[in-house]
Amino acid sequence: MNTLTQADLILWFNEVGIDDIPRVGGKNASLGEMYGELQEKGISIPNGFAITADAYRSFLHDAGLDEKIPQILRDLNTRDIENLRDRGSRIRHAIQSATFPPELEQAICAAYDQLQVDGSPDVAVRSSATAEDLPDASFAGQQETYLNVRGHAQLLESCRKCFASLFTDRAISYRADKGFDHSKIALSIGVQRMVRSDLSSSGVMFSIDTETGFKDAVLINASYGLGENVVQGSVSPDEFYVFKPTLKDGFRPILKKHLGTKEFKLVYDVGGSRMTKNIPVPPDDRSRFAINDDDILQLARWAVIIEDHYSNKRGRFTPMDMEWAKDGKTGELFIVQARPETVQSQRTGETLETFRLVEKGKRLVTGRSVGERIAVGKVRVIKDASHLQLFQDGEVLVTDKTDPDWEPIMKKAAAIVTNRGGRTCHAAIVSRELGLPAVVGAANATDLLQTGMPVTVSCAEGDAGYVYDGELKFEVEQVQIGDLARPNVHIMMNVANPDEAFRLAQIPNDGVGLARMEFIINNSISIHPQALLEFDQLSDPAAKARIAQMTTGYVDKPQFFVDMLAAGVGQIAAAFYPRDVIVRMSDFKTNEYANLVGGAPFEPREENPMIGFRGASRYYDPRYRDAFGLECQAMRKVREVMGLTNVKLMIPFCRTVDEGRKVFEVMKQHGLERGKKGLEVYVMCELPSNVWCAAEFAEIFDGFSIGSNDLTQLTLGVDRDSEIVAHVFDERNPAVTRAIASAIQTAKETGRKIGICGQAPSDYPDFAQFLVEQGIDSISLNPDAVLKTTLDILRLEGEIQKPEPAWR
Repeated sequence: MNTLTQADLILWFNEVGIDDIPRVGGKNASLGEMYGELQEKGISIPNGFAITADAYRSFLHDAGLDEKIPQILRDLNTRDIENLRDRGSRIRHAIQSATFPPELEQAICAAYDQLQVDGSPDVAVRSSATAEDLPDASFAGQQETYLNVRGHAQLLESCRKCFASLFTDRAISYRADKGFDHSKIALSIGVQRMVRSDLSSSGVMFSIDTETGFKDAVLINASYGLGENVVQGSVSPDEFYVFKPTLKDGFRPILKKHLGTKEFKLVYDVGGSRMTKNIPVPPDDRSRFAINDDDILQLARWAVIIEDHYSNKRGRFTPMDMEWAKDGKTGELFIVQARPETVQSQRTGETLETFRLVEKGKRLVTGRSVGERIAVGKVRVIKDASHLQLFQDGEVLVTDKTDPDWEPIMKKAAAIVTNRGGRTCHAAIVSRELGLPAVVGAANATDLLQTGMPVTVSCAEGDAGYVYDGELKFEVEQVQIGDLARPNVHIMMNVANPDEAFRLAQIPNDGVGLARMEFIINNSISIHPQALLEFDQLSDPAAKARIAQMTTGYVDKPQFFVDMLAAGVGQIAAAFYPRDVIVRMSDFKTNEYANLVGGAPFEPREENPMIGFRGASRYYDPRYRDAFGLECQAMRKVREVMGLTNVKLMIPFCRTVDEGRKVFEVMKQHGLERGKKGLEVYVMCELPSNVWCAAEFAEIFDGFSIGSNDLTQLTLGVDRDSEIVAHVFDERNPAVTRAIASAIQTAKETGRKIGICGQAPSDYPDFAQFLVEQGIDSISLNPDAVLKTTLDILRLEGEIQKPEPAWR
């Protein structure tokens, strides 16, 4: 091989760009691209240089390894763990035992000295393979990174280890499975100034939702210390979602903030024998978020800029996977890596696949869900890599965390469960690529689950992933959605769980006809709002202690209610943006409110709560008016702080027009005024009074949403909770259908919109047909009925004749 010049061996970040992957690998090409193109847009990237792929080849040739390595790999069998381990170990030992050519050693040391002109001796040494981070393949985590590297000797040793890491067991196995020729892949090394995140925080972010492929959200993970803990899944990090469209318009749309456990942090081993070490995070720090809202929003803005840059460069939408760090000395944020996301970006969106459990079982373990799938199998607990050979095809891998050495058995697993890690950790990334469900950050899974136990791993129930006892039955529905036409009638959706919103929004729809606030209050808040307003005066010490624990970090207890409610509604509104999302204000009954933490002292006992102190009557009553004010503040935050003006509000169980006016007065006191800033307010049409006085209600409300459940109950005088008279309850009774027809007619005459959000059209196709024939504007359905009803209505609008329903 010809002697190479320093310019062949070393390239600075400002000398390379995204087209230089063959010379400097994916990471370095990306860093150079951002260093040269995006700093002027405000993105900070630490400077550094690349040791080129030619330098790697020169090193191998000089040491005779370019001939030795193919010989070692000649009888490679990646399905045989011992065979794979032996080949990888021999190659890595050979590389680490070799010496650098003098010209390469001199070039590396000279560049390092030039980088240290500011007197900071510490650098990060990162591997950068020439075929890595392609849009359809991810080599993430296969090669090594070394942090807090100081001095020539440490730097050269770290570079040798990086070159050797091109032949980790996982990297060898991955290349073999993907059909890459080992001899055609080279390794470049990035040497980059360290960001002192050991004194602050760091993490990973994606410009797309990693689970559903929802394109309009930035996902950020954050933990204390250096970033390797988040990447490797050594900790369960904080998790944040930010909505991109309104972020670009200057709003602050933080949709979700999930507090991670952040058990350890990786810091400099000052005065020790190692470069870095893990230390426990103090309890007070664990109970706080690792970064503040301003940091979250700044990182999200950078994610958008980086995604837009790469998308324009490639000529197609290119979501990005990025690593970031915050310097504890200066408080500055930096991007330290960026690569194209490789799983969700490859999906076509032509087929909608939905997994659904059809049996219930005992929950054994809970963590963060990855993959939106369900799998069954027998548990195999493996606590360290020395026992990987015990793993059998189709088992459920249960371990503390995974790293690149585990990849050969991960591809044989039915599912993966880890004690530690978040949605951007190694186990999560590999599971997505392999199409496996994974439950990460499950805390004590290796203690609760035992080898040989039959289990069901479900990641199809939203944000949380569960491991159930036994092999439960489940079903998989595949629907070709393609360019499905839209009916003239708007087909909307009833949505309760914010964690399912990104997935549900992929079903062809025209928005959300009913977003149930009660689900968010019950599941995300769980505390009676009045107990938060009167926290200091609570007489029940147990309830007070529990509320204090649930609202950790909130001195202003009512603000906890506002923030959590706004986040839940905001996530639903963002998922369906800019389509309408009609949010029903709280509609608990008194017995349900009393079941909230601290709620019993604030609720009267009623003989029949179903027709008692509920809905509009509560909102202006002194006993709940201030609590309703918190609901209003939350909705104002969604619309005005997050910028989600597609949210419309709906008042339930409004008995009289006068009640509606009283509710409007309370809303106005909290900054919500119908007609201002585009705010529309609907009323539930669920009482006979709403039907027969529809023209009067139309004078103060923008539209109606028929609640067929309560309308049927109150028209027929049937308590729908009573088993004794349940057989009488039927939305198809002529008394009910005539009331609905009358309400639709009046709405049309008064120029108001009218839809339905009750259960009936989800259960009875003929009922949906009846609604269409009456001229209803929208039908809001349970998610599992949306596609079927859409197709039914398209056929109806195409004048396919169906028999007249017998009940009409």
